[in-house]
Amino acid sequence: INAEYMGGNVGQANYSTAKAGVVGLTKTIAKEWGGFGVRCNAIAFGYIDTRLTRSKSDGASIEVGGQKVTLGIPGGAPKDFNIDLVPKETLQHVPLQRVGKPEDAAGGVFLLCSPFASYITGHCLEVAGGAGI
Repeated sequence: INAEYMGGNVGQANYSTAKAGVVGLTKTIAKEWGGFGVRCNAIAFGYIDTRLTRSKSDGASIEVGGQKVTLGIPGGAPKDFNIDLVPKETLQHVPLQRVGKPEDAAGGVFLLCSPFASYITGHCLEVAGGAGI
């Protein structure tokens, strides 16, 4: 299962191009390896509330190669922000009218790994509350 992102933002042409390549790779692997019983799918996540989408000023970080890498986005939601209180106008492009939770993202991965998806391959599942439709 490959992770993908539903769209791009201004200034992210390189990121969007790479993610489109992930979808192409997913479809190619599905075609080439399907005859051997291998399934390959991708998941495109919408806004999922994680430490990566919280405010950079919260100080969350990881260590990579001995260097501290700060997580988050400038101006993101603070650590103590209640995602259930996001204003409706902020979510007007999301039909389910809420921010995704890590459990929502995990549910999509679980589905594609389960026997219920045994006849699904070469597909990009959008886990985004309907954003993008």
